[in-house]
Amino acid sequence: MNRPDSGQPDQGANQDDAVWLDLVARLESDTVAIRPDSPVTGEQLPIGTAPAAPETPVPPSFRDFDPLGLAGTPPAELSAAQRQAAGDGPNAHTADESPEGPRDYAVDDDGEEFVPEEPPSLAGTDPLTMLAWLGAVGGPVALLLSAMFWRTAPLLALVGIVAAFVLGTVYLIMKLPDEKNGDDDGARV
Repeated sequence: MNRPDSGQPDQGANQDDAVWLDLVARLESDTVAIRPDSPVTGEQLPIGTAPAAPETPVPPSFRDFDPLGLAGTPPAELSAAQRQAAGDGPNAHTADESPEGPRDYAVDDDGEEFVPEEPPSLAGTDPLTMLAWLGAVGGPVALLLSAMFWRTAPLLALVGIVAAFVLGTVYLIMKLPDEKNGDDDGARV
């Protein structure tokens, strides 16, 4: 590997410093630098000549760099109080007519609130199904709690929790219906 001699100054660092100082000087200047090879008002300047600078340099403003057209005059909008006082306009409407929009028709509302039906009682469920749910849901919770609070749990207890989870899950999967009801459209859960 070719390494530069430690006694020689780094020539690349001197060039980098010179380029950096030149860049800072150009950025801090008030005048806008125009490249000699860029066209000015449709004509090509010869290389080595610079265009004549204006007598009074005008500082650039936001309007000079406004690609989105945000610096234009904003449209005249009425304040909320003026719109309320006017009462007429494109967005004004009375209570009996609805504003135009995606749903420009009146909604038929019966006035009745939706009341869901009562869920079935857990007292009437099959005890084996309740034990399966307890094992399927309670197994991972018991493992998490034992890992947090009972670090010295015997291996037999941990294996029993895992077995309860596996057996409960398998039992619940086996109880699922084998075929889908052909009249059911899936709209009801």
